[in-house]
Amino acid sequence: MIRPVKPGDAKDICGIYNHYVRETVISFEEIPVSIREMTERITGISAKYPWFVMEEDAALAGYAYLNAWRDRHAYRYAAELSIYLKPGMEGKGRGSQLMRALLEGAGKNGFHALVSGITLPNERSVTLHEKFGFAQIARFNEIGFKQGRWLDVGYWELKL
Repeated sequence: MIRPVKPGDAKDICGIYNHYVRETVISFEEIPVSIREMTERITGISAKYPWFVMEEDAALAGYAYLNAWRDRHAYRYAAELSIYLKPGMEGKGRGSQLMRALLEGAGKNGFHALVSGITLPNERSVTLHEKFGFAQIARFNEIGFKQGRWLDVGYWELKL
């Protein structure tokens, strides 16, 4: 079941997200996020942008949200998207379900363009985005440094 996020989901979202912070280069954050910080993020972001969670057997399997692409007013019709799945839940269509919910939410909220930054290589994420019509528009080489190595980031865009 996919439903809108609630502040009470912060603990479970931290459980998913902090895995990516600690164990991967998918997120460029390097310090795990506290439940309090995540609650603040949920409250602030979901007040303006769609944020969904996926529940399976009364547990969170993943989440997805839109957020501001940039702060300048002229960017108000653009948003950046993020999708995270609980480790081990990949490859079974959950990301596609969350993407559909986000695209529907983006349309209802009047967005014109969505942007997604992907640490490269990440074939699963690239495939998911391109399945829904996103096209790569940029690649920044060695733009981030995490876990002792330089990392590239590609940007994908979708016009709604």
